[in-house]
Amino acid sequence: MIIIGEKINGAIPVVAKAIAERDAEFIRERAKAQIAAAQDEDYFEEPVPLYIDVCASTDPAVEVETLKWMIEEVESVIPDELENVAIAVDSPSAAVCAEAFKFCKRTGIVNSVSMEKDEQGRVKTDIVFPAIADTDWGCIALLCESGIPQSVEDRMAVFEKIMAKAKEYGIAPNRLYIDPLVEAAATNQAAFTLFSECCRRIKAQYPDIHITSGLSNISFGFPGFRKPLNMAFMALAMQAGMDSAIVDPTNKDMVGLMYATELLTEQDEDCMNYIAAHRQGLL
Repeated sequence: MIIIGEKINGAIPVVAKAIAERDAEFIRERAKAQIAAAQDEDYFEEPVPLYIDVCASTDPAVEVETLKWMIEEVESVIPDELENVAIAVDSPSAAVCAEAFKFCKRTGIVNSVSMEKDEQGRVKTDIVFPAIADTDWGCIALLCESGIPQSVEDRMAVFEKIMAKAKEYGIAPNRLYIDPLVEAAATNQAAFTLFSECCRRIKAQYPDIHITSGLSNISFGFPGFRKPLNMAFMALAMQAGMDSAIVDPTNKDMVGLMYATELLTEQDEDCMNYIAAHRQGLL
């Protein structure tokens, strides 16, 4: 699994306060906590990639400058020897993403694009894909064009448009992280069924493509008892082909579930990663 750490996001009140006050130490400590979960090569032959999501959630007029500051603070605490750690540059604005990713010293991923248009009428893929075309950067792509499609067929139609754009700009499938989108089970009990069927169809067409998702959307509307749904979603989505998740890498329950699911789905030869995760204190 590829982990996208979710703890440095201005939508979180304590993070928003730190951003407003330019509390660099707070940002660095949040980054360090997630980096601590990055696997040491002494334990793992192939450490799981960790992308630390950096999202400002500020006024658009200062978002690029704010992201620059945040990126610099996070990268300042990534040890040189941890080659599996980088940044996911996160903004709802494709134009901001296309500008802010340039501040990163390490190759990461852009979060995100879709077939939606921005306020100037530009399709978001047409803003980000040309910017990263001649780089090794990855990109999360949401299967939406105007709202969340309500059928597998409609989501797959958006997927084909995204892949056509990727081909146009020379973005290889293995650089893409497709988010099939998941709605709250509280309002749509078919939410996971739609998600998982998209995963299977996408992987059947492009085995090297990545599939990602946030975990908490599925349990929205169930305050106080969301954890079981989030964990069940993780295990079932991984079985359907999801190989990346936007998650808290310091959450040992979720990380343990990830390794256990890889073991049970025959993705962990001789159970070595599960054992190594325990030895490193991740379980």
